[in-house]
Amino acid sequence: MTLSQEICDACRADAPAVSKNEYPNLLTEIPHWSIKTRDAIPQLERLFTFDNFVNAMAFANQVGELAEITNHHPAIRVEWGKVTVTWWTHKIGGLHRNDFILAARTDELID
Repeated sequence: MTLSQEICDACRADAPAVSKNEYPNLLTEIPHWSIKTRDAIPQLERLFTFDNFVNAMAFANQVGELAEITNHHPAIRVEWGKVTVTWWTHKIGGLHRNDFILAARTDELID
């Protein structure tokens, strides 16, 4: 089963974070994503590029729909021809397996 096919679990404040030792294996399934640390919080991030602003906005809206369906919401930054998507789990202040699952599903939106 691939990451994108896994089920997202409802996340609680006491949910286990993905350990740093697990990052390399999970990132092999989402090779265009990287882990950025902001305010000591690891976050999954990817920059998507498009031909224009309209296509960038359309993609951002698709990511928004995915977020609503799963009740897990990323940071989405839209610029001319660019969309940066950043997933992390606010409740645990870090990365949960759900973040990796949703990064994989985000990738599928452009395939």
